[in-house]
Amino acid sequence: MESSTQSTVRFSHPTRTLAIMAKAPRPGMVKTRLTESIPSAAVIALYRCLLEDTVALAMSLKSVEVAVMCPESDQNELAYLLGDTIQVVAQKGEGLAAGLTSVFRHFTALGRQHVVAFNSDSPHLPLSVLENAFELLATHDLVVGPTHDGGYYLVGAKASHPSLFEGDGMGTESALDRLLTRAKSLELSAGFTEPFYDIDVASDLILLARELRLAPARAPRTAAWFGECEEAVAYLRQRPGEL
Repeated sequence: MESSTQSTVRFSHPTRTLAIMAKAPRPGMVKTRLTESIPSAAVIALYRCLLEDTVALAMSLKSVEVAVMCPESDQNELAYLLGDTIQVVAQKGEGLAAGLTSVFRHFTALGRQHVVAFNSDSPHLPLSVLENAFELLATHDLVVGPTHDGGYYLVGAKASHPSLFEGDGMGTESALDRLLTRAKSLELSAGFTEPFYDIDVASDLILLARELRLAPARAPRTAAWFGECEEAVAYLRQRPGEL
């Protein structure tokens, strides 16, 4: 059954979709590696800020439908959190690979010609990166946004390729290599956006804090989190010369 969130959203440009890969902000389910350094409650608050800022970034794109793809168990909670301005779609199957497969199967079946899946924790990226991703799809089968740790923060395609995300390695240092190997085997041409970092460990958070201290408007909710979360800021300040 279509949710009320899905039924109330209408879009004027049906060919381009940006799908944000998200989870409900629950303890032990999001940003778990950060809990080694920061209290769990602070991590949950951070993830919610990152997600809301990422959605705001995505919604500033012109002529692009923005949606959220999530595990089925998280759909109602995310729809409530994000309100009725964005479509929240439940993926088929468990895990990130299943979620990415669901993105391209779902939206290309609706006739969308350019589909990009995007991390939920990357509000610090310039809007031009997302615009470039769609531009690259005009001349490539696949577009990938590499992260500095060997993964990727976005992937886009013009068609569904069910085997593209098969196998293990999602979320590891070999994720990008595995993706490109499968793309080559499928004879898909690939274009690349700029490499960036995502927010997985404390060192990533230090970089983000530095960026947002200089330009808080890039991710205002996340910037406010740094001002409100005393435990996280205190931890970061223990690292000489970093903050």
